Amino acid sequence: PRVVIGGGAFDILPNYKHAGSGVTGLALSEFRFGDQLWIFSPFVGVFGTGKGAVYTYVGFGFDIHIPYNFIITPSFAGGYFNGGRGIDLGYYWEFRSGAELDYRFADDRRLGVGFYHISNAGLGVHNPGVELVNVILTAPF
Repeated sequence: PRVVIGGGAFDILPNYKHAGSGVTGLALSEFRFGDQLWIFSPFVGVFGTGKGAVYTYVGFGFDIHIPYNFIITPSFAGGYFNGGRGIDLGYYWEFRSGAELDYRFADDRRLGVGFYHISNAGLGVHNPGVELVNVILTAPF
């Protein structure tokens, strides 16, 4: 199991045709349960943005170990989104997909960068989607 904290930028590719669109900061926290489902690691998380948006989610990811202590972790999640004063993503249920690239230190801590896309997969009337990037620190629990 691991605890994750991070920060970065939300809506990094803004589409100004949508009200509230624009780059803003974000802070996040996750709890990753470890490889509980074969190679898949379930997690729960939450993030907030500088425009008052909040996203609470649950999902799964898996680690791909590559040389020199690097790890790529693709992941997929779904959860409740409240846009605050920011962009309206078109529905309360949104999906997050993406990956992170981490460097694993000898004590199993990781430092990395994640890139994600969030959208409602057509569940809502409109689906502008957003991208976010963050720096992540992961520590064993």
